[in-house]
Amino acid sequence: MNAATPWGRWWYAPIPRARVAWLRLLAYGFLPIDMLLFTNSALAHARLPANLYQPVRLARWLHLPAPTPAAMYTLLAVTLAAGLVAATGRFAPRASGFVAAGGYLWWVTISMSYGKVDHDHLALVVALFVLPTVGRARLADPAPCEASGWSVRCVQVAVVAAYFLSAWAKIRIGGFPDWPNGSTVQWALSRRGTPLGRALIEYPVPLKAGQWGMFAAELASPLLLFARGRPLYAGVVFFAGFHLITYALLSIHFLPHTIWLLAFLPLERLPSLRERVRRRSGASAPSVGKEPLPS
Repeated sequence: MNAATPWGRWWYAPIPRARVAWLRLLAYGFLPIDMLLFTNSALAHARLPANLYQPVRLARWLHLPAPTPAAMYTLLAVTLAAGLVAATGRFAPRASGFVAAGGYLWWVTISMSYGKVDHDHLALVVALFVLPTVGRARLADPAPCEASGWSVRCVQVAVVAAYFLSAWAKIRIGGFPDWPNGSTVQWALSRRGTPLGRALIEYPVPLKAGQWGMFAAELASPLLLFARGRPLYAGVVFFAGFHLITYALLSIHFLPHTIWLLAFLPLERLPSLRERVRRRSGASAPSVGKEPLPS
């Protein structure tokens, strides 16, 4: 792709390497949480009979065999070790990062080859594959580069794709306007709603209005890729708030996806922000030992 064209400039707009460094810490720090808590079903699946293994399409393409306990525990150890090495950014950041990405992709594919496929891991998979392409990156590195811009843009596109494709799935499976006019949220609240969520079951009109709002927001999510400044930050806050409300009403967190909204924020400013706060706190603190002694 030619970076001199408008489309190329959009994909390769330079971004400081520091943002990639922060996103790597996020990715590799979240990896053990996801593998040990959210997708640990890969270990349980390894103990099931092999005939229950129904590989998703990617697993069929890659000819991934049915899991075994030895294979899954080895995969877990190798992936987490590679992520730890990649998080330091000092030794073979590309090689260790790609090992972690490949291992996690295998892991999550096995986890979702037994009848339930979650759509909240797309951005995490993409991030693990594209962030190592930048090479070395430090938290205090302000130098912008096109490689950083491309990797961050890929993560942003993955975040938006999860929203937009969710809206498309609602149209394809539930129909339009049948899905937003239906009782999907009401049914979900009756099935697994929190006490707060179940209290809303008797109010179908606000719930349908919420469905329309959710559907419209998912369709409009590509605007995040072109917004700048306050409109962009407002969009990030909106979607983060949407996930917070979903958790409060249904105990569904989407955390492996939600954390990647941070890819839209200027994380590279964090060190300077911390330094400004430190300077201001130092300036406002009373000076000690500088007052004149009484005569």
